Amino acid sequence: MNFINQILGYPLGWIMWALYNLFKNYGVALFIFTLIIKAATFPLSLKQQKSTSKMSRIQPQITELQNRYKNNKEKLNEEMMALYQKEGYNPMSGCLPLLIQMPILFGMIDVIYNPLKHILRLPADIIEAGMEILSGITGAPAAAGAQLDLISNIKLNPGAFSVMGQDIIQQITDLNLTFFGMDLTIRPSVSMFGEIFTNFNPVILIPILSGVSALAASLQSMRVSAASSSAGGGMKGMMYIMPIFSVMIAFSVAAGVGLYWFFSNILSLLQTAILTKIYNPKEIAEKAQKELEERQERERQERIEAKKKLREAARQGSLSDEDLPKAMTAKELNRKKLADARKRDADKYGEVYVEVTDEDLM
Repeated sequence: MNFINQILGYPLGWIMWALYNLFKNYGVALFIFTLIIKAATFPLSLKQQKSTSKMSRIQPQITELQNRYKNNKEKLNEEMMALYQKEGYNPMSGCLPLLIQMPILFGMIDVIYNPLKHILRLPADIIEAGMEILSGITGAPAAAGAQLDLISNIKLNPGAFSVMGQDIIQQITDLNLTFFGMDLTIRPSVSMFGEIFTNFNPVILIPILSGVSALAASLQSMRVSAASSSAGGGMKGMMYIMPIFSVMIAFSVAAGVGLYWFFSNILSLLQTAILTKIYNPKEIAEKAQKELEERQERERQERIEAKKKLREAARQGSLSDEDLPKAMTAKELNRKKLADARKRDADKYGEVYVEVTDEDLM
């Protein structure tokens, strides 16, 4: 996983390097980075919104198929797939934006855990020298997030790392990894809640903000997708999964990763609001339902008119034997069948033909 994070973090690291050098503040650079990522993935989100809207538009037809083939699951599946193909709808297209977010998140973990590599662009041998000194001080080998520990130790005791060079020490000391007083190199922990009144650390707010923003984003997405009943169950599950996932991330990694996730959730709220203005699934679903009802009523009227024309032709005697049953009601058709059977029997056995009455049809 560390190797994958490094691969994904390499291109993201260059973006963060450019932004940090532009704004000289890690938190601001992180926000702008998140904004850039959201803008880059906007076409995918737009495609997802179109997919949701398309599902809302064909939902009345899906409901009609479900009612028609409720006792034939195989036929229902065939008709559903035919409908999807006809409408150009892919049920899995809604998962794409989420799948894109995951590699970005893993890449950001590498960027935030390794600011000496990605932000300061220090040579690997310089970083390794610092790590060896750190291991000698702590008595433990370097682990994930060791660059953050190295930065903290250099700022506390720069003399111990003089072998790295004064210029390098100065660059690391000047590195601004804060955002509104929050040290983004710290990993939030549950124990911080016990010190909230005695030694308050604003970093503890990041997991809370991540969870709340994720819940808000999930509620908004569920409300927007409510018109698409086939997505309802999945959306309800995501409403609980994403906030829990966000909090777990924020408590297991450096605060910068949690802050990135919080920024991402906030921008997702804004993005969904914009996309809903462009493609509103609820309005599209209501319009589709109205169109379906109008079409069904139009077809019903056409059948009635066709029946009337056939009956008129039957009365005039201009209707063929093949078309005659189409002009009759079920009762009239049964009467005709019984009458024809009686006539055949009367002719065959020399009996007197008896007219068919309503009692014979009961």
